[in-house]
Amino acid sequence: TLVNTVNPETYLTKVRTLGPGDELHLAPGEYLHGLPIQFINGTAAAHIVIAGPATGAIAEFPARAGHNTVSLRDASYVVLRNLTLDGQGLPVDAVKAEGDAHWAHHITLENLTIVGHGANQQIVGISTKCPAWNWLVRRNVIKGAGTGMYFGNSDGSAPFVAGVIEYNLVTDTLGYNLQIKHQLARPELAGMPAAPQATIIRHNVFSKGENSSRGESARPNVLVGHWPLRGLGKDDRYLVHSNFFYQNPSESLFQGEGNIALYHNLMVNDNGDAVRIQPHHDRPRNIQILFNTVVARGAGVTMLRRSKDPMPQVRITGNVMMATPPIVGHTHRENLTDDYLAAVRYLAAPRAPPPSLDLHLRKTEQPRPFDALEQQNPLPNFEQDFDGLAHQGITAGAYRSPGVNSTWSPQLMPKPELP
Repeated sequence: TLVNTVNPETYLTKVRTLGPGDELHLAPGEYLHGLPIQFINGTAAAHIVIAGPATGAIAEFPARAGHNTVSLRDASYVVLRNLTLDGQGLPVDAVKAEGDAHWAHHITLENLTIVGHGANQQIVGISTKCPAWNWLVRRNVIKGAGTGMYFGNSDGSAPFVAGVIEYNLVTDTLGYNLQIKHQLARPELAGMPAAPQATIIRHNVFSKGENSSRGESARPNVLVGHWPLRGLGKDDRYLVHSNFFYQNPSESLFQGEGNIALYHNLMVNDNGDAVRIQPHHDRPRNIQILFNTVVARGAGVTMLRRSKDPMPQVRITGNVMMATPPIVGHTHRENLTDDYLAAVRYLAAPRAPPPSLDLHLRKTEQPRPFDALEQQNPLPNFEQDFDGLAHQGITAGAYRSPGVNSTWSPQLMPKPELP
């Protein structure tokens, strides 16, 4: 193991020589030549770490015209943390795994601050354009990008597999806060998981502001596409839980197809819809929408399918849906529903701006048991509510019980990690 402390003049030479277990500590300063993480590989037992200062003065990477700032290619078991990436309005991405014939796996992106990447909607904070698997993307702040995170290729050819996206704050993007593209047939690459996997999206804050694109360019806060229709990956699923979705002036908060479990999320859209499950490149297949709290001026949940498609497996249970209308396109049971204007009768402070926003049920709402999930199909962390407290299904919505002060008031700040 080699530990080096480098500065803006010496770092590139050291980056190219990194091997398993090596750590590169970046001194505060401006690093003007980008960060090429190419043909650099740690091991499962010995990751390579490149880190800026955890506190105080920062290690900043200003963008360069014609070059993505952090470029990943044929890289594995690499940790990047505590870096500031300033796009300076240039049409380049902040972090990109690139090259159709290349790959990047077991990559950790942690405590990155990404600003200034909003030149247009195609400019991305964190992007993969090659096969990528076992990424951990956590505690990053992305503000004002064209698109916050974009995993996969537009033609479905670059699978993003077994990712964990957690505790990030993504705000004020022109397009998506997060998009994970649909996937065509998955290549068989050495080390890529072959057994069914889950991509986990949890404890994030996703918010769009008035600068969001409108018309044909309007995008949901989060969109997830289908998995491969056959072969490797066909039984993969998205687990989307304990996130705070806040506002979208021109689209829904969440859209998806394929295999999705959406649970214990808080969702507020004073402009339009909350959740749309609909065909995009394929169709909805196995959908579970459980114990969310939703306040939406438009529809709470809309289920759409083409007449030629088979009926998907759908379960919509235990939610608080204060929306107009609450649930469209599918039968449901054991949900607490009313229209958008009625939210103030049921919830503590659904109209207040963050951090005064409070989506707990009022104390006058009597707890009653809601149907728990079948034991043969458990969901990770399903027993925990939005705050990480034992939920037990005794009341509807994302919180375990009415009138209990939250451990964290939903706001446009990173959600603190659960104890």
